Parts: sequence; C-alpha cells; structure tokens
Amino acid sequence: MAGPEALTARNAPWLETAALRVGFGFSSLCSVNATKGKILVIRGGAIGDFILTLPAIAALRRQFPEAHLEVLGYQPITQLALAGGLVDRVQPIEARGLAGFFARDGELAPDLVDYFSEFDLIVSYLYDPDEIFRSNVSRCCHGRFIVGPHRPDEKEKIHATKVYLKPLERLAVFEADAVPRLSLNSQPSTLNQLALHPGSGSERKNWPEEKWAELLRRLVNSTDLNLLLVGGEAEGERLRRLATPALAPPRVSVAQSLPLDDLAARLQSCVAFVGHDSGITHLASALGLPTLVLWADTIEEVWRPQGHGVVILKESSGLEALSVERVANELTKMLPV
Repeated sequence: MAGPEALTARNAPWLETAALRVGFGFSSLCSVNATKGKILVIRGGAIGDFILTLPAIAALRRQFPEAHLEVLGYQPITQLALAGGLVDRVQPIEARGLAGFFARDGELAPDLVDYFSEFDLIVSYLYDPDEIFRSNVSRCCHGRFIVGPHRPDEKEKIHATKVYLKPLERLAVFEADAVPRLSLNSQPSTLNQLALHPGSGSERKNWPEEKWAELLRRLVNSTDLNLLLVGGEAEGERLRRLATPALAPPRVSVAQSLPLDDLAARLQSCVAFVGHDSGITHLASALGLPTLVLWADTIEEVWRPQGHGVVILKESSGLEALSVERVANELTKMLPV
C-alpha cells in the first residue's frame, strides 16, 4: 500500500491538517487516498434508504477520487449507484456466507475473509447494536471501520441525508452536498410523458385510489401528456384498475416490477413525477425530475425527498382529504409550458 509519499505536495499539507482535526493519523488517510486504496460502503434497507445514502457515497467519491469505491448491499437496489457512475462495483449482501459475521465469534467464510481484507476503509450503515458484525470484520480486515446509523433518530428532526453524512466528518468530509443526485443519461425528454406512482410501502401513505382515478381522467381530458403508471408487484392490481380502457385511452402505459436501473431510465425520460412518500419518489427526485409528493404523516423534516424541484402537498386532516383539484392545480404549475 502506498504511503504519504504517494500524495502530491499540494494535497499533503491539507490532508495532514484535516487528519489531525478529526482525530486520526495521517497515514490512515493516505492509505485510502492512494491510487490503489479501496473503500467499501455497506448499506442494507429499502430503496429510499439507499437513495438517502447517495450523498455519503458521492462525498466519498469526491474526497477520494482515485480510490476504488464499492457497495455491499441489496444488488437490485445498489445497481443504481453503479448505473449512475457513483461506484466501481456492487456486491450482494444476501451472500449465504455473511451469516457467520452476524454471530458472536462466528465461523467466517474464507472467501469473505479474503474479501473484507482487501479494503482500507469500510463505512457500514448496518444495524449492529452489539457490534458483532464490526468485531467479526475486524478479525479479517485491518483497515479503518466507520460505523454509520442504519436510520436517523426522528426525535432529533435532522434530515436523513445529513445524518448519513455525519460519520464522514471523521474523514475530513465537511459541508458535503446533502441532495441525492443520480444521472443515467443527459438526453432531454422527448416523450411528453408524466410518471405517476400510486402506491408505497404502506397503505396509510397512499392517496385514495378513486382520487388517483379522477386525477388520471382529468389529465387525459385536459392535457396532451402521455401517462406512465409505475409500481411494484404488490401494486399490480391497483395499476391494472387505474389503466383500464374505461378510465383512460392508450396514452396510459404501465411499468410494473421493472429492474430499478431500467425504471430509473424510464423515469428520467419523463417531464415530471407524482407519487407518495416512497422509495420510487426518492428515486425520481434524485434523477432531477420535478416531483410532486402527496404526503401523509411521516416526519417531513427527516424523510422528505430533497431537491429544488420537489413540492410537498399535504392536509392537516389527513392525506385522504387532499383534493384532486389541488393536486391538478399544483401539477399544472410544475409542468413545462
């Protein structure tokens, strides 16, 4: 592993000062900054959890541009970071051999021992209250191990992206961009298509289906937009009901259970997005789409999608009281002329 001499004279003084300021040695920072340094980010959780961790991943990329950056997580989700050019490689966290790392003094799979031993820095956002995973990883990896929270403490009312960035201050990462950003292509949209996600991970977060149906009818009758209904397997029946010929003509299409990187590409070609508090909504805002969020009762200060194009609509008496007219009017303001 290259030492301090691998750094340029211009960078070295700043890095040394930063290392002292955050309380760890200059040589440990240099080992990551060196050309062959390797960083691993470990992230479980659902789509939204991963999207909200993207600023931390992007900050590591900016701080250590020459390092190999890898993510260990749920591969259908982490594939987004690979498709967006934020990381060099993704690996599945579902590997059977990882079970031993969650048992105290567990038997560690030799291939995973070799795998973890390669990294100079590991940042883990796994739920590990007894530090069993960390302890087992330390048996095979002598690199630096930084623990991040698996989710924010909602009582503190600090946005999740800032919570996930906070541990990186130990690497002299300060004032990083806290907005998740994901770009898959730079081609402007020519489809005149609006994406709508009428579901979420919880029924209590959902606007009533009959109001979605009325909104669709209104959009079909008053605009020339094509409509793309998106969702997962659990929302299949709702999507089919909303896309029936009785409700809408062939201008309405359905994208159900697509691989996330394919869905992201479809979304990025749309002019705007409407959805609930969901992982797909976080994905749409990270892609830079004007995003209208029909918000229920989740703590907005902690979980709202970030970005200048995000508009939150809610009612004090509950999401079911939010009118179709108000949603349609707000959407009109967001759409390109």
